[in-house]
Amino acid sequence: MSEKGMPAVEEGTLLWSPDDRFTGSSNMKAFMDWLSEKKNLHFPDYGSLWEWSTLRLEDFWLYLMEYADVVHSGIVSEVLASRNMPPRGWFKGITLNYAENLFRRESKQRPAMIAKGERGGTAEVSWDELRQRVAAMAHFMKSIGIGKGDRVAGYLPNIPAAVISFLAAASLGAVWSGCSPDLGSRSVIDRFEQIEPKLLIAVDGYTYGGRDYDRRDTISEVVSSIKSIRRLVLVPYLDRNAKMDSSVSWDDCTSGSHDMLFERVPFEHPLWILYSSGTTGLPKPIVHGHGGILLEHLKMMILHTDLKEGDRFFWFTTTSWMMWNVLVSAMLAGSTSILYDGSAAYPDIGVLWKLAEETRMTVFGTSASFIGACMKEHIVPRREFDLSPLRSVSYTGSPLSPSGFQWIYENVGADMWVTSVSGGTDVCTAFLLGCPLLPVRAGELQCRGLGASVESYGDDGQPLVDQVGELVITKPLPSMPVFFWNDRNDERYLDSYFSMYEGVWRHGDWVKISPAGGAVIYGRSDSTLKRHGVRIGTSEVYGCVEAMPEIQDSLAIGLEKEDGEYFLPLFVVLRAGMMLDEALKKKIRDRIRKELSPRHVPDEIIQIAEVPRTLNGKKLEVPVKRILSGQPVEKVVNLGSVSNPASLRFFEKMRDRAA
Repeated sequence: MSEKGMPAVEEGTLLWSPDDRFTGSSNMKAFMDWLSEKKNLHFPDYGSLWEWSTLRLEDFWLYLMEYADVVHSGIVSEVLASRNMPPRGWFKGITLNYAENLFRRESKQRPAMIAKGERGGTAEVSWDELRQRVAAMAHFMKSIGIGKGDRVAGYLPNIPAAVISFLAAASLGAVWSGCSPDLGSRSVIDRFEQIEPKLLIAVDGYTYGGRDYDRRDTISEVVSSIKSIRRLVLVPYLDRNAKMDSSVSWDDCTSGSHDMLFERVPFEHPLWILYSSGTTGLPKPIVHGHGGILLEHLKMMILHTDLKEGDRFFWFTTTSWMMWNVLVSAMLAGSTSILYDGSAAYPDIGVLWKLAEETRMTVFGTSASFIGACMKEHIVPRREFDLSPLRSVSYTGSPLSPSGFQWIYENVGADMWVTSVSGGTDVCTAFLLGCPLLPVRAGELQCRGLGASVESYGDDGQPLVDQVGELVITKPLPSMPVFFWNDRNDERYLDSYFSMYEGVWRHGDWVKISPAGGAVIYGRSDSTLKRHGVRIGTSEVYGCVEAMPEIQDSLAIGLEKEDGEYFLPLFVVLRAGMMLDEALKKKIRDRIRKELSPRHVPDEIIQIAEVPRTLNGKKLEVPVKRILSGQPVEKVVNLGSVSNPASLRFFEKMRDRAA
């Protein structure tokens, strides 16, 4: 059973403070010392450093490039052409390559990657092997006409082959785009057809939750539908001897000795294409540049995550989620990236904690939903596994309640740096994240990232302090999209982020910035509940309800009715053996009334089998709201972006009955 030595905590309760040894040995402290010594810039604390980094953002990014010793050619003639957004014209005058900067950290003293999956044991990939295989794959790509600006697509799970393929493409200046093999053919075609890749690298199948899934029919459909694909490289996964018509074997592409060549490209040259959740319409193909991602990820990994040479960095992710790209970038800091391919709950919820023990993990990255699942199972990882090398647990994906923070300190480690990070695929980073100089408070993200001018805006477009408002970014970040692929005149780009506040990036989250600079995310602003003029963040409701032992999952939706009334239903998924009777409904309402407010109490509580979620695990609040408001499913959600599309039928039937 989970230990209960600590009393229940409220949002903002101090849970941990770094000691002098921790802060003194941190990379953030080293950077501040470097600024003092080399640039005569003196900052007494993180808050003053952050303020300078956003006021003098050109200086900050230029000095970060110097501090991190980024390999490049040429001389910077201009850091940023204009602060107008969308930003254009970063670091004119230089060329560089993401992959070249990653390989400059190689060492024979530590592995580049450690990989494990459901099907086999733990395997280490040395830097020598990584270099050899990347060089060979790049040689193959070049031999079939892949060059600067060409697109290479990957239909691959979180295995070394995905990293090797990406780095090979990046080394040539080609543009990488990947997705996980759990996506069906329509979802893959919707993504890759937009960008016209010349090469597809795919696995014959994958394993998840103890089951094997053959994907060769899906691959055939993708190849026949996307006419730009010239060659197919097949990576054996289920069958060592797997073949398909006209495919080239993975081993043939990655064997042999070849020189590593790096094509240095302009700072804003496309590195990869990621995709938005795509809940409506085609997924947006978001293009990020070599230099912007390189600088942003160096900042995130070295300064905010405090990664050092010899660290072992893990994040539970698939190749469809931006956290896979962040996982790869741990190698920029000289750390080892730990890849896991499979379910986080198979054969049981302890599988990732066991991985932490086996790999001597130092940073454990996961999602708030995984922490919630561990709480439900009442496991105590620190008792069952040797987690002594682990110094940090981090999560993202959705808000974590204060009790989730408390659970980590009780059950994983009392002297643990717990960091919550929030950002998005749009910028492929976190702009609210951790800082090794600051304390950890329950439910809070420690700080705004360096160079990230994050604010909370009210309805009047003015900054708020200690009040909930729209999360905005008021000044350029180098990892903001270079553009959307095939987006004429930036129409989709501008509509996505700049339609609410002119020249200010509106991200779509509700956030509260504390006077000390910490932050709390309250969920998506376009799905916020608003009763009697009072905004209610859905994350507050979920944190309250899902802490109950009877509740597995929940979904809260606010509906404006034609008569002007506001209807707030709460949908709940019960744990096995539970029944939603009047006694449980009363218990739920009483808990919400006591812990939140009477305004939070739902008008109706309804049992469902499962909560609809995106492939990245986010609750589909807005599409469900639109379905219940009368819109057809096919107009409000791209079913290929939904992990459990059958779950939406319940809401269709509920809408039809109401009509």
